[in-house]
Amino acid sequence: MLRGVDLDARPGELLVVLGANGSGKSTLLRCALRLIEPDAGRIGLAGRDITEAGAAELREARRRAAMVFQQIQLVRRRSALENVGFGALGRIEGWRSLSTRLFPDDVVEASWRALERVGLAEKAWQRADTLSGGQAQRVAIARALCQQAEVILADEPVSSLDPRAADDVLSLLADIAHADGLAVVCVLHQPELAKRYGDRIVGIASGELVFERTPATVRDDEIAHLYLGELDGD
Repeated sequence: MLRGVDLDARPGELLVVLGANGSGKSTLLRCALRLIEPDAGRIGLAGRDITEAGAAELREARRRAAMVFQQIQLVRRRSALENVGFGALGRIEGWRSLSTRLFPDDVVEASWRALERVGLAEKAWQRADTLSGGQAQRVAIARALCQQAEVILADEPVSSLDPRAADDVLSLLADIAHADGLAVVCVLHQPELAKRYGDRIVGIASGELVFERTPATVRDDEIAHLYLGELDGD
C-alpha cells in the first residue's frame, strides 16, 4: 500500500527507487500505468492525466510508457530483431501485426536502429533463448525504444544479472535518459548502482516516501534504514 507518495519522473533523468521487499516499489510502477487502481490521488503519464481515463484513452497513453521487467520477457524462439519489432505492435494496423514478416519497412528500420542503440546489431538474427541475460535485457530495452516510449519503467532489471552485465544495463539506461531525453524510472536493490548511475534516488519504506535527493546527498545510514525488517514480498 502506498500512502501520500508525490513523485515526478523528469525527461532526461534516471530516477532510482530503493526500498526493501514489501515497501511498495513495484506497486508504485504499476500504479503509474494504472495496472493497479489507486484509491485516491492523481496519475499523470507522458504529460496527460490518466486518473479517470477510459479504456481507449488509457490504452493510447500506455503506448507512451514501456515496462522492463526483472524476469526478461522475450519470445524465446524468435530472433532478437523480431523481439524488438514487437514493441511496435501498438502502431501496426490489422493483418500486418499477424507476422513479423509483414511488418512495415519503417518498423523494421526502427528495430534495427533500436538494436544498434543498445549495441546488439550483430545479434539481430540470434534466437532470444541463446542470448546471455545481459544481452536479453538490452533487447528488452531496445523493444521499449522501438515502441517509441517516452517513459521507461524498469522493475529490478538487473537483479538476475552478474555485476558486469548489471553495470552495462544501468549505464545504458542512464545514457538513454540523458542522450535521448526519456524519463527512466528504475527500481533497484543495489544501492551502489543507484549512487553510480542515478540522477535522483527515492527511498520508500512501508509505502511512504522517506527521502528524495541526489546520490551525493544520500547517506549510507539512510539507505541501510530502508532495509531494516525487510518483508518477504513486494
